Amino acid sequence: FCLGMLASPREGLSVFHETHAPVEAAKRRGWFPYVDNGGTVMAVAGKDFCVVCGDTRMSQGFSILSRNVSKIVKLTDQCTLASSGMQADIQLLHKILRVRLKMYQYEYGKTMSPPAIAQMLSKLLYSRRFFPYYAFNVLAGIDEEGKGCTWGYDAVGCVECLPYAAAGTGSMLLTPILDAQVGFLNCPQQKRDLTLEETLDLAKDCFTSVGERDIYTGDSVELVIMDGTGWRMERLDLKKD
Repeated sequence: FCLGMLASPREGLSVFHETHAPVEAAKRRGWFPYVDNGGTVMAVAGKDFCVVCGDTRMSQGFSILSRNVSKIVKLTDQCTLASSGMQADIQLLHKILRVRLKMYQYEYGKTMSPPAIAQMLSKLLYSRRFFPYYAFNVLAGIDEEGKGCTWGYDAVGCVECLPYAAAGTGSMLLTPILDAQVGFLNCPQQKRDLTLEETLDLAKDCFTSVGERDIYTGDSVELVIMDGTGWRMERLDLKKD
């Protein structure tokens, strides 16, 4: 605004009058680089096996962009990664990991072990901590002793070795089920090791349930089994709406 000083004709005093010029409202301009394409991933480690699961729906907002996008990548015969978040960052992350694993194999003449892959992924994510990959990962594999291992991550590489892990839009629904049925946290006196068949049945029930309640999880679920016989994948159809 501007101020004009006018003299009073009767009293000779200076009086200030405000005159307002039109001011354009401030506009906030910005760019957000991330998009959450939804979906849920999960991994469970058994005594001598691992099961890794991920749905195939790719969404944006309330729109389904694709019903057949895998969130799982086979890194080695004994190690598998599942990722949820932004598909562009997920694909880039998976590509970098495959390249680094191939370079390691050429240089040392052997395949990197799952614990080493877990550490490499943690460092890779942390290296982008100021502009993180929008990917939330669970890694699973069979270690050198033949035991199943699972690692959970946040977006900047904080890693923890766990008996089970879940990430994505349906993880809040999955985790309580895993706490009760795998970790036996509500009845520790009944804790036991699940068999491969029990773990597969539980994983199918979990994704069927989550698909009913999370609009970003659905269409189908891929189930990867790693054990002494090798690496194989199964597929289960979920609801399409």
